[in-house]
Amino acid sequence: MTSTLVRPLGVLPMADVPRVFQRRTADDIASLVGAAIGSLAFVWLCYTLILPFSGRMGFVACWYGLFLAMYALVTSLSNPGPVVRDRLASAILHSAAAVVLGALASTVIFTFYRGAKALPHLNLFTEDMAGVRPQDNLKSGGILHAIVGSLIEIGLAVSVTLVLGVGTAVYMTEVGGRLARVVRTVVEAMTALPSIVAGLFIYSVLIVALHVPRSGIAAATALAVMGLPIIARTADVVLRVIPSGLREASYALGASRWQTVWRVVLPTARPGLATALILGVARMVGETSPVLLTSGSSTFLNVDPLHNAMNSLPLFIYSTVRSGEPTAIARGFGAASVLLALVLLLFIIARLIARQSVGRR
Repeated sequence: MTSTLVRPLGVLPMADVPRVFQRRTADDIASLVGAAIGSLAFVWLCYTLILPFSGRMGFVACWYGLFLAMYALVTSLSNPGPVVRDRLASAILHSAAAVVLGALASTVIFTFYRGAKALPHLNLFTEDMAGVRPQDNLKSGGILHAIVGSLIEIGLAVSVTLVLGVGTAVYMTEVGGRLARVVRTVVEAMTALPSIVAGLFIYSVLIVALHVPRSGIAAATALAVMGLPIIARTADVVLRVIPSGLREASYALGASRWQTVWRVVLPTARPGLATALILGVARMVGETSPVLLTSGSSTFLNVDPLHNAMNSLPLFIYSTVRSGEPTAIARGFGAASVLLALVLLLFIIARLIARQSVGRR
């Protein structure tokens, strides 16, 4: 005879219910806070009072390492191994995100705090620095010439990089072949090109070899070298995610490759291409090294990119902050605040366009 297990009436079989790691319990929060406070107290006692150590970076490094060890130990007392590893990885990732966010926030707050003296003055945006000394008060002089110079240089650079960048992306994605792989490799390598190298390249080719004077057109060319790989690489990624069924449907209707690209692929990828353009502009607008070598520095408003020196916001910030005069430094941080606000605005627009693109899909 074989024996069978009889389940009592009203008792349901137990099911394996996996634990949700993302759910934070009171025990998890207490473990995290207790490990942070305990490790901080222990490191403070040993680092500052017992051991002959000093320095803030060493203190933070010792506290962070001990915090992770103590947090893993406390969590392991009431949780299995996978939960301990999950909690430890979560603590590391959240702390890394906090460091990045803190660095960004401190940069923005410090820049606007130092530029708060100059930003309330309207002349900062309506006057240039012609005839104004660095030590003159903030009621005279401004950054109009730098703002206009940046807009002209970026406009000229965009008129070149947008066509070449999108054309390069179309060639790499729609044409293909061996040469397309070589072009993609070159574009990916140029995305890490140091800005000083681009400035030296344009300086040696245009200014030294071709005797082009330092002007806005030379600076725009250097900025175009910096922005071209960003736009081409981003546009390439955008075009590669376009569904192949759209191309096949266009070919099935008798359209040529050019008609498919012009009437199907590019209109579908328009939001992504706009994001690529904004990212390229955000990269170009903050470059200092290329314009330092190619545009020259001026204190007057110049709207002719072919003649005379043309100032820009990064170059104005560099020249005023290093002058040592408190008033000039305040103007420099005011210009840095304007530049930072412009870059943040461009990134916000890029995020909104990208979100709309994902929503439409």
